[in-house]
Amino acid sequence: MKAVTWQGKRNVSVENVPDPTIQEPTDAIIRVTSTAICGSDLHLYEVLGPYMHKGDILGHEPMGVVEEVGAGVTNLKVGDRVVIPFNISCGYCFMCKRGLQSQCETTQVHAAGSGAALFGFSELYGSVPGGQAEYLRVPFADYGPVKVGHDLPDERYLYLSDILPTAWQGVQYADVPKDGVLAVYGLGPVGQFAARIGKYLGHRVIGVEPVAERREMAKRHGIETIDFTKNTAEELRSMTNGRGPDAIVDAVGMEAHGSPIGAFAQNAVGILPDKLAQKVMETGGSDRVTVLHSAIDAVRRGGTLSLSGVYGGAATPMPMLNMFDKQLQFRMGQCNVRRWTDELLPIVEEPSDPLGVTDLMTHEVSIDEAPAAYKNFQKKTDGTIKVVLKPQGITV
Repeated sequence: MKAVTWQGKRNVSVENVPDPTIQEPTDAIIRVTSTAICGSDLHLYEVLGPYMHKGDILGHEPMGVVEEVGAGVTNLKVGDRVVIPFNISCGYCFMCKRGLQSQCETTQVHAAGSGAALFGFSELYGSVPGGQAEYLRVPFADYGPVKVGHDLPDERYLYLSDILPTAWQGVQYADVPKDGVLAVYGLGPVGQFAARIGKYLGHRVIGVEPVAERREMAKRHGIETIDFTKNTAEELRSMTNGRGPDAIVDAVGMEAHGSPIGAFAQNAVGILPDKLAQKVMETGGSDRVTVLHSAIDAVRRGGTLSLSGVYGGAATPMPMLNMFDKQLQFRMGQCNVRRWTDELLPIVEEPSDPLGVTDLMTHEVSIDEAPAAYKNFQKKTDGTIKVVLKPQGITV
């Protein structure tokens, strides 16, 4: 089969690799009909290379049709249409039963000290082959896959694999008061959905984003927007009676623009041998924190910061004096996808499309075009906001 593979820093290629097979009775094989490039994939493309291996299959936002099921799978059959959550969870352990599927005790990657295994996301999360491929092996298929109907297009459902529940969890964790103001830093795919979800839940939402076309997309959904500058925190306070937003979702993460020290650290790590680079990342501060520090400055006293963007530095510098003095609350972590999908599924199926899931994809390309799509997405060129790959070809 064809698959998008990691070959080195800023280097992915489409290769022919062996088809996946059933390895456990609880496995299923799906034929992937749509799969997206996520902002988290760009971390592998740029920063997290020391944890990657040449030939690793990328991707963790797939959906498709069941082709084969193991003997232990009872709730899926060949021909079912399914969305595959990016975290691999069993559904029956202590953590899964508490809605913490990203911490699944059955699939935790103990060798790396990490939470649940993820599709296509480096040795930190199990080196499990990912979904940017024509076929995908899905472990724990009795629990993970989300069955959907056959009438609506893939783009109505695809984002249930990651970015829509990630945004939903981010807003839930933000705990915005009923009459409160939510700011969203970063209007990439997760930030777009977080802003729309905030609006859908009745909040005033302000999006912060340096890229003009991303601000324009948010405006189409009733979101107030501002550019990201050194004066962003002061501007947000001026829009909120001098206090700042009640809550902020950081949908940017470790590769924020305007962080020269973090950028230097990440570039330095990128030229070290893998084992040494891993050690630096695991003991040093390698995140770009301009956005995070701006959010800490901007949020009102007693407010909440919800981190949906991925951070990877073990010793990232934080303004603890200000955080303590302002009495801030922080919530963060990988999304517990299956905790939210039952709630989100009927929303994405509503005819009115209240979260605008059909207004996010900017590029639909064949799997062969993935390398160019990665490049455009990282550089934010060609108006790229969300890329959907079609491993089985584009149908007109």
